[in-house]
Amino acid sequence: WEPAEPDEPRWAQPGGALGARGLLALAVASGAAVWATWAVLLMPGFRRVPLRLQVPYQPSSPRQVANTLALLRGRAGKTVDLGSGDGRLVLEAYKQGLRPALGYELNPWLLCLANYRAWKAGYHGKVSFLKKDLWKVNLSDCQNVIVFLAPSVKPPLATKLLAELPDGARVVAGRYPFPSWTPSSTLGQGLDQVWAYDIKEVRQEAQSSAQESQL
Repeated sequence: WEPAEPDEPRWAQPGGALGARGLLALAVASGAAVWATWAVLLMPGFRRVPLRLQVPYQPSSPRQVANTLALLRGRAGKTVDLGSGDGRLVLEAYKQGLRPALGYELNPWLLCLANYRAWKAGYHGKVSFLKKDLWKVNLSDCQNVIVFLAPSVKPPLATKLLAELPDGARVVAGRYPFPSWTPSSTLGQGLDQVWAYDIKEVRQEAQSSAQESQL
């Protein structure tokens, strides 16, 4: 055994204990790595979005994907994923015959990942991932809308969907339901739970509530 050089920190010595300074150094390094990942990969798509409407990227689990597509089974027409992330929901929608299938996503790195996944699955050119702000796109020709977004986004998004979607459209929300809507059906438990809303029924309920409030 040979002693370490005087200027070598004890936590860096072979077999040495990881002291308070070592833990602090590791924490700083880890924090810097996380911040760098956020700054390079995730932040670019958020810069033009108001803070309360920003939604951190969180990939859907296989069960969430399966439950979402189960509530869209047997339907047809244009299918969109608002905030499509790495594209897995769009790809599964296309695989199950929901076409055209496309996703709207602002983050350029996630768009690259989604396009890579489409190419790897053999769907390049068959599905679309567009760099567009979901608040600025017109959804009037969409029959199926997938929404895996934060609770703070749901109230203003509900207003947009009711104003633009046709009566025959269905909205499937994952992780968090629309607080003011009554779902037509639901599937799964806990974080895997998803909720389906038929726009015609939601509109009728909203109209009934408005009429009752006027009485």
